[in-house]
Amino acid sequence: MLLIQLGLMAIGVSAQNRAGSGSDSNSVVPQDRNAVPLYFSIMVLEGGLVVLVRRGVNAQGIRLADLVGCGWRTWKDAGRDVALAVPFLLVWFWVARLLHRIGGPDQAKSIGNLLPQSTSEVVMWIALSISAGVCEEIVFRGYFQRQFAAYTNSMIAAVVLQGVVFGLGHSYQGLKHVVIISVLGMLYGWFAAWRRSLRPNMIAHAWTDIWSGWLSGVLR
Repeated sequence: MLLIQLGLMAIGVSAQNRAGSGSDSNSVVPQDRNAVPLYFSIMVLEGGLVVLVRRGVNAQGIRLADLVGCGWRTWKDAGRDVALAVPFLLVWFWVARLLHRIGGPDQAKSIGNLLPQSTSEVVMWIALSISAGVCEEIVFRGYFQRQFAAYTNSMIAAVVLQGVVFGLGHSYQGLKHVVIISVLGMLYGWFAAWRRSLRPNMIAHAWTDIWSGWLSGVLR
């Protein structure tokens, strides 16, 4: 699993270092790209990582549901996790904005062309955001965080390490965003450790992706 993350990091670094041309010289991808196949391929990749996690934990007699934790038996259970996700989102957005200001100007190539532009891309982006919210929380806060906790015998170290791995997986966004996403990943890790469930994390993660990649731009 770590080797896969290192491979994704290498692809991201390569995308940032690869020079563009013409009007797309400061963009990771050209303006005339077709994002729908890209979104779909990312969803397949994320689903594949969850399959690997499931096979690994099942081999140790652990269910995937055990990583997710605290199932919903009633509507009150679901409502409680949604209610917990709301103040967490406020803290998440405040920390993200603060880190962006502290980090100063971003010298990395833009990923703006990766964001949805057409109706079909918006639909796929929402699906991708939900997929990321579920799959990435299982992989990073469910699997990596528990593995690091077992290896280090420290939940604090586990929260930090999984956050770093999470941030490095976003290397295609540049160094500044790797640092910011690492810290935000640690925030997700703390939330999961405190709640002992990934469900509020999944809700918050999916919403931040939908908001950041599409909805905030529509409202502006």
